Amino acid sequence: MKPVPDAPLDAMNTLRLPARAEWLVQADTEPELAQLLAEPRFRDEPRTVLGEGSNLVLADDLPGLVIRPRLRGIRVLDDDEHQVRVEIAAGEPWDAVVQHTLDQGWQGLENLSLIPGWTGAAPYQNIGAYGVELADRLESVRVLRLADGAALELSRAECRFGYRDSVFKSVCPGEYLITAVRVWLNKTPSLVLHYGPLRELGALPATLDSARRVRERVCAIRRERLPDPAELPNAGSFFKNPVVGAAEHERLKQDWPDLISFPVDGGYKIAAGWLLETAGWKGQRWGELGMHEHQALVMVNYGRATGADVLALAERIRADIRARFGVELEREPVVLPRR
Repeated sequence: MKPVPDAPLDAMNTLRLPARAEWLVQADTEPELAQLLAEPRFRDEPRTVLGEGSNLVLADDLPGLVIRPRLRGIRVLDDDEHQVRVEIAAGEPWDAVVQHTLDQGWQGLENLSLIPGWTGAAPYQNIGAYGVELADRLESVRVLRLADGAALELSRAECRFGYRDSVFKSVCPGEYLITAVRVWLNKTPSLVLHYGPLRELGALPATLDSARRVRERVCAIRRERLPDPAELPNAGSFFKNPVVGAAEHERLKQDWPDLISFPVDGGYKIAAGWLLETAGWKGQRWGELGMHEHQALVMVNYGRATGADVLALAERIRADIRARFGVELEREPVVLPRR
């Protein structure tokens, strides 16, 4: 656990953006992390947590200490005949976790299959897909406070989850390092099949074999629609689906009858991918950057794009969508350093 000065971060973000860490340290255990956070020479330095970098825009070099918590392990805390409570360490690759839980006979995460990143990022972003969010399964999150290394456990309510949001992302950014996630999973399956292309599986019985079929279907859909970051650098969906009120939704439907939207509490969620594709952004390329040819919502790096390039293109897209539809888009990836 030796801090490395002036460390390159190109390979530690899935957009492959060039950036460097003033100091980079990779820790494998919680005691190592606590020791690092208490070290006097870094006491007054900025501290940034970096996992796989799958939902991230590195806009510049990162000052101070960059910490990669590579904690591993999955363990059962308790169970009964219907459910099991599982703790997952922050450094576990998320999709491998989903596969592992199904292999153990635990159902509940299959809709979240093939989402890139480490488990520690899952509550930060409140990952979600096909009608399921992590918040639906989460009991609590174990963290270390970056300021002093104090260990805490935050309940689901204290995490203040929202749509691709949490206390870690928007309320107290940069205050906590997530070390483990605790979730409740089912031994008696209860499938979620009401969303999008999973409706075709609606006749499946609620069994573990059916949950495995849901995972297979989700993986197939994601592979068909989304580029593999290992082959074509990207950060997944770049914009959130905007939510508008009923009156605004009615205006949009009148102007755009084929609008794709979904009712949510207090309004309607508009498909951001539909907005970008309708506006002609799908498959467009500007220099080293572009929007993917099969998914207008995914920005891809074709070569040597920088963080500044990414943010400039994102603002250009936001301005265009605002002018065309009167709808404001919000970035989904986190931008570091924070601004």
